[in-house]
Amino acid sequence: MERELALEFVRVTEAAALASARLMGRGNKNEADQAAVSAMRAMFDTVQMEGKVMIGEGEKDEAPMLYIGEKLGAGNGPKLDVAVDPVEGTNLVAKGLPNALAVLAIAPEGCLLHAPEAYYMNKIATGPIGRDVISIELSATENLNRLADAMQKDVSDLVAVILDRPRHKNLIQEVREAGARVKLITDGDVAAAVAAAQPNSSVDIAMGIGGAPEGVLAAAALKCLGGKMEGRLLPIDPSKFKSKEEINWDAHKGEPILTMDDLAKGDDVIFAATGITDGGMLRGVRFTKEIAQTQSVVMRSQTGTVRTVDANHRLDKKPEVFQKLVGYKK
Repeated sequence: MERELALEFVRVTEAAALASARLMGRGNKNEADQAAVSAMRAMFDTVQMEGKVMIGEGEKDEAPMLYIGEKLGAGNGPKLDVAVDPVEGTNLVAKGLPNALAVLAIAPEGCLLHAPEAYYMNKIATGPIGRDVISIELSATENLNRLADAMQKDVSDLVAVILDRPRHKNLIQEVREAGARVKLITDGDVAAAVAAAQPNSSVDIAMGIGGAPEGVLAAAALKCLGGKMEGRLLPIDPSKFKSKEEINWDAHKGEPILTMDDLAKGDDVIFAATGITDGGMLRGVRFTKEIAQTQSVVMRSQTGTVRTVDANHRLDKKPEVFQKLVGYKK
C-alpha cells in the first residue's frame, strides 16, 4: 500500500466520528451508528482503492451499508481487505460515556480474517514486553505471573481490563485472587486491547470474551504496536450457551488458537481510529459553530509508525453533502 493512503483512512474515521458525535448523549445508539456508517461509506468512495469489506455491519440482507463483501473505494488502486466499526461502543455514544471510537483496519487482499460463523472470540492481548510469555492456553493466574516477571513488576502492580459481563464472573474472581487489579469496562474492547499494548497506558493485559470482529480490528492495531494477541472463536451454536450473557466458558477450548497472523496477515497493515467521546486513547470530537476538532491515531505495521493527528475541520467550507452527513447547519 502507498503510505499516502494512511491519511486517507484517517479522513474516513474522522467523518464517521464527526457524524456520530452530533448524536452523543441522545440515547439512540442505532441513529448514532447509522450516521457514522453513512459518513464512513461516503468518504471511502473518494479513496483510490478497490476495497472489500471483511468485517462490517453484518451480512448484506441485514445491513444496508458496509455489509460483509461490499465493494468500497473509487474502483482503482490496490486491492484491499477492509475491517470497519463505524462506532466502537454505540452504547457509549448514546449515553455520552468515554472511549467511543470510529475504527478501521486495512490490509492487502486476503490478509484479514473473515469469520461469518463466529459470534464471539475469547481473547488475550498485551504489549511488546509480554509478547513471548502470554498464551490463551494458560490460566489467567499463570499469564499474570509470567507477565509480571517479564515486566519486572509484582502481580499487584498489573492492571487487567475485562468486559463487565456475567460470563466473566469466574475470570474476574481469578484475576483478583491472583493479586492483580481489574479495570471493568461496559463496552469498547478494541480500545481496551490497544491500551494493553501502549507504553504509557495504565492497562497491562486484556482478557475475556468479546466480539470476533473487534478481535480482528484489535489484532491489526497490536501488529502495528508490536504487541501480541491470541484468540479462539466461539461458533454460533445454541448448545454452547444459554444466552449472550451466559456463555459456557469452556465451549471455546476445542477451537484452534488464532494468532495475530491468522487475524491480520502480512507486514502491511494499517489501523486508524478517531475519538468520538473522550477516552484514555483519544480525545473526543469538539464542536463550535464553524469548526469541529478531532483527534485520531493511524498506525502502520510495515514501518511501526504511530501518528496522532489533531485536526480542525472548517465545516462551513466542506461540500454540502459532507455538511449534511455531520449535521452542520449554516
